[in-house]
Amino acid sequence: QVQLVESGGGLVQAGGSLRLSCAASGRTFTSYRMGWFRQAPGKEREFVGGISRSGDAANYADSVKGRFTISRDNAKNTVYLQMNALKPEDTAVYYCAAGYSSIWSYWGQGTQVTVSS
Repeated sequence: QVQLVESGGGLVQAGGSLRLSCAASGRTFTSYRMGWFRQAPGKEREFVGGISRSGDAANYADSVKGRFTISRDNAKNTVYLQMNALKPEDTAVYYCAAGYSSIWSYWGQGTQVTVSS
C-alpha cells in the first residue's frame, strides 16, 4: 500500500513556474514507476509524464515536453514536477500516481494549478 500526497499547487501568471511535490509513504517507493496526470474542468484525466523507478528515464506528453521536468528523490520518497513557461491551458488539478509500467495502482488527492493569462 502506498499513500501519495501532492503539494505545491497554486495560482501563477502565464510564463511563470511552479514545482509540485508528491510525498509517498511506505518503504517500497523504489518499487514503483511514478507519474503525473492532470484533469481540467470538463475534460478527462490526461497523462503528463512518468519517471522510472531509478529516475534515469522519463517520458512526457507532447503538450508539456520541453517545459515540464519530472524528477524523483528516492531517499526522500518524493517525486517532483517542475513546470516552466506555464500556459493558461495548463490549468488543472494535478495528480501523482504510482504503479508498474502503465498500470497506475495508487493515486494522490490532487493539487490545483491555475495559470492566469
